[in-house]
Amino acid sequence: MRLCAWYLYGEKHRGYALNPVANFHLQNGSVLWRINWMGDTSPRGIGASCGMMVNYRYFLEETASNSALYLGSKQVRASEQVLALVAQFQQNSKL
Repeated sequence: MRLCAWYLYGEKHRGYALNPVANFHLQNGSVLWRINWMGDTSPRGIGASCGMMVNYRYFLEETASNSALYLGSKQVRASEQVLALVAQFQQNSKL
Protein backbone atom coordinates (compact mmCIF):
# COMPACT_ATOMS: atom_id res chain seq x y z
CA MET A 1 0.00 0.00 0.00
CA ARG A 2 2.84 2.39 0.85
CA LEU A 3 4.66 1.62 -2.38
CA CYS A 4 1.46 2.05 -4.37
CA ALA A 5 0.81 5.42 -2.70
CA TRP A 6 4.34 6.56 -3.52
CA TYR A 7 4.08 5.34 -7.12
CA LEU A 8 0.87 7.28 -7.68
CA TYR A 9 1.85 10.38 -5.69
CA GLY A 10 5.59 10.67 -6.02
CA GLU A 11 6.86 8.91 -9.14
CA LYS A 12 7.00 11.45 -11.96
CA HIS A 13 7.80 11.77 -15.63
CA ARG A 14 8.71 15.33 -16.55
CA GLY A 15 7.06 16.42 -13.32
CA TYR A 16 3.72 14.72 -13.90
CA ALA A 17 2.37 11.45 -12.50
CA LEU A 18 4.07 8.47 -14.08
CA ASN A 19 0.86 6.42 -14.06
CA PRO A 20 -1.27 7.43 -17.09
CA VAL A 21 -4.61 6.92 -15.29
CA ALA A 22 -3.45 9.03 -12.33
CA ASN A 23 -2.17 11.68 -14.72
CA PHE A 24 -5.55 11.79 -16.50
CA HIS A 25 -7.56 12.24 -13.31
CA LEU A 26 -5.14 14.74 -11.77
CA GLN A 27 -5.11 16.85 -14.93
CA ASN A 28 -8.89 16.97 -14.68
CA GLY A 29 -8.78 18.28 -11.11
CA SER A 30 -9.36 15.22 -8.96
CA VAL A 31 -7.90 14.37 -5.57
CA LEU A 32 -5.98 11.11 -5.12
CA TRP A 33 -8.48 9.89 -2.56
CA ARG A 34 -8.11 6.27 -1.49
CA ILE A 35 -6.09 3.13 -2.18
CA ASN A 36 -8.06 -0.08 -1.79
CA TRP A 37 -6.18 -3.29 -0.95
CA MET A 38 -7.54 -6.15 -3.09
CA GLY A 39 -10.13 -3.85 -4.63
CA ASP A 40 -9.89 -5.67 -7.96
CA THR A 41 -9.38 -9.41 -7.57
CA SER A 42 -10.15 -10.25 -11.18
CA PRO A 43 -7.31 -11.95 -13.09
CA ARG A 44 -6.72 -8.72 -15.00
CA GLY A 45 -6.72 -6.65 -11.78
CA ILE A 46 -4.24 -8.98 -10.10
CA GLY A 47 -1.98 -8.92 -13.14
CA ALA A 48 -2.15 -5.19 -13.77
CA SER A 49 -2.08 -3.80 -10.23
CA CYS A 50 -1.62 -6.66 -7.75
CA GLY A 51 -5.34 -6.27 -7.01
CA MET A 52 -5.11 -2.69 -5.81
CA MET A 53 -7.70 -0.18 -6.86
CA VAL A 54 -7.54 3.58 -6.54
CA ASN A 55 -10.34 6.09 -6.06
CA TYR A 56 -10.05 9.61 -7.39
CA ARG A 57 -12.51 12.09 -5.95
CA TYR A 58 -13.79 15.16 -7.72
CA PHE A 59 -14.90 18.09 -5.58
CA LEU A 60 -16.70 20.13 -8.22
CA GLU A 61 -15.93 23.49 -6.60
CA GLU A 62 -12.20 22.62 -6.51
CA THR A 63 -11.61 20.88 -9.85
CA ALA A 64 -10.48 24.01 -11.70
CA SER A 65 -8.01 25.03 -8.96
CA ASN A 66 -6.75 21.45 -8.49
CA SER A 67 -6.20 21.12 -12.23
CA ALA A 68 -4.36 24.45 -12.41
CA LEU A 69 -2.20 23.49 -9.43
CA TYR A 70 -1.25 20.17 -11.03
CA LEU A 71 -0.66 21.52 -14.52
CA GLY A 72 1.11 24.67 -13.36
CA SER A 73 3.25 23.59 -10.43
CA LYS A 74 2.89 19.79 -10.72
CA GLN A 75 1.48 19.42 -7.21
CA VAL A 76 -0.75 16.44 -6.51
CA ARG A 77 -3.73 16.89 -4.19
CA ALA A 78 -4.20 13.79 -2.04
CA SER A 79 -6.26 12.71 0.97
CA GLU A 80 -4.85 12.26 4.45
CA GLN A 81 -4.94 8.46 3.99
CA VAL A 82 -2.76 8.64 0.88
CA LEU A 83 -0.40 11.23 2.38
CA ALA A 84 0.05 9.06 5.50
CA LEU A 85 0.99 6.09 3.31
CA VAL A 86 3.43 8.28 1.36
CA ALA A 87 5.03 9.49 4.61
CA GLN A 88 5.39 5.89 5.84
CA PHE A 89 7.00 4.91 2.55
CA GLN A 90 9.44 7.82 2.73
CA GLN A 91 10.43 6.93 6.31
CA ASN A 92 11.15 3.30 5.45
CA SER A 93 12.48 3.64 1.91
CA LYS A 94 16.06 3.37 0.86
CA LEU A 95 15.29 4.93 -2.54
